[in-house]
Amino acid sequence: MNRTHPVSAWDEVVALPETKRFTKPRTAGVTMVIDKGLGPTEMRDLMEMAADHMDFLKIAFGSSALYPTRLMKDKIALAKSFGVQVYPGGTLFEIAFYQGMLKEFFTRARELGFTYVEISEGTIDLPGPKRADCIKMARDWGFGVVSEIGKKDRSIKIQAEAAVEQILTDLENGSEKVILEGRDSGKGVGIYDNHGEVKDSLLDEILAGIGTHSKILIEAPQASQQNHLLLKLGPNVNLGNVQPHDVLTLESMRVGLRGDTLKECLKNAPRSYRP
Repeated sequence: MNRTHPVSAWDEVVALPETKRFTKPRTAGVTMVIDKGLGPTEMRDLMEMAADHMDFLKIAFGSSALYPTRLMKDKIALAKSFGVQVYPGGTLFEIAFYQGMLKEFFTRARELGFTYVEISEGTIDLPGPKRADCIKMARDWGFGVVSEIGKKDRSIKIQAEAAVEQILTDLENGSEKVILEGRDSGKGVGIYDNHGEVKDSLLDEILAGIGTHSKILIEAPQASQQNHLLLKLGPNVNLGNVQPHDVLTLESMRVGLRGDTLKECLKNAPRSYRP
């Protein structure tokens, strides 16, 4: 299905304040949406309203194992027809790895129409050589790969030096983006403290070690976290675990259509007011 970008309702009247925002297809500034059970009608509504502003749809955790086959295939096909890539949550990969069913996992993922897979160890332990093998195996099967660092257990904290080493290794092994774990709560895991505030010093240390933020995707389920990261890293930071009903809110912040970021956009913008 070939789609053309629709003309904005305010085209030639209101210009987007942020001019540096990348448009699709893009490799930076991607938005990953978490799908925890959208029905067929909700899914089509989301695509009609927001597909131009989202790049990935993650079928949350292992929930895709609860879908009837036809509905799963239909959902994936619909998203792909709107230019959105779909992958099953990393938890499903972890279960398949633990059960010794990786070949079968990749076979079924391809049959269902998934275009990407997530390689993670949020719950299980995945030794370095095995992790590398899984990334390479997924690539050999024709999948795009996103990998993830960080544990879902709040007591296990990310260490900057180890995170940098793992990110660089994953990228070298074929991962396109490395996700910083944030869960769907954004509290007490990854780069967030127990109140959901960004640990800037930790993030700065990680970014200094890898040299760019274009290769990481930061799970940021809360609007306050998204706003903080946009102001810190600019409109083209990669953000994930965005709720379906928050996609347009996030894109509004990215392009300066919400007060949180508009103020920053106006600092260097020429004023052209006329009555």
